[in-house]
Amino acid sequence: MTRVYFVRHAQPDFEWADDRTRPLTAEGKSDGRLVLDVLSGKRIDAFYCSPYLRSMDTISDTAEFFGKEIITDERLRERVKGSQGSNGSEMYRKRWENLDFHEDNGESIGMVQKRNIEALFEILNKEKGKNIVIGTHGTALSSILNYFDPDFGLNDFLRIIDWMPYVIELDFEGLTLVSKAELGHIEKAFTAKAR
Repeated sequence: MTRVYFVRHAQPDFEWADDRTRPLTAEGKSDGRLVLDVLSGKRIDAFYCSPYLRSMDTISDTAEFFGKEIITDERLRERVKGSQGSNGSEMYRKRWENLDFHEDNGESIGMVQKRNIEALFEILNKEKGKNIVIGTHGTALSSILNYFDPDFGLNDFLRIIDWMPYVIELDFEGLTLVSKAELGHIEKAFTAKAR
């Protein structure tokens, strides 16, 4: 069995314009302690992460605790926003009703899912029988959960949208998901909802 601990990043500074370099807020940095609290008593063999700063910073203390390097993978990044950059409830509904829908110059949930699952399967094959941490994002993680459970949709996404950080454990036999368990989260207002 291979166990993957997905860690959705802690609260970022939504006023920061560049998605890739967006840092955590001071509260987000402090809240990242939850990840270490949840994982410190476990055996962790490897750390993978989105290259985005907020994801890296959320798991960096835990990786340091275990004396492990964080391996970044571009495919694990968050959804590329479209020209409109909208994140209102209507756009959420459109994206989840049609996983191929995307704004101009943006990505659909289906596109995000394809590259995230490709990266995950490579990790599962490479790290077979190990315990892995993957630093991720809300939409990216939701697209993965939807891949293994097509009933995971808009309401499930909205249930976790304010959870920053959020740690969920997924167990795999080969490439088959056999169980999952939510291990912890801190609720923070997702202040970019209307953007």
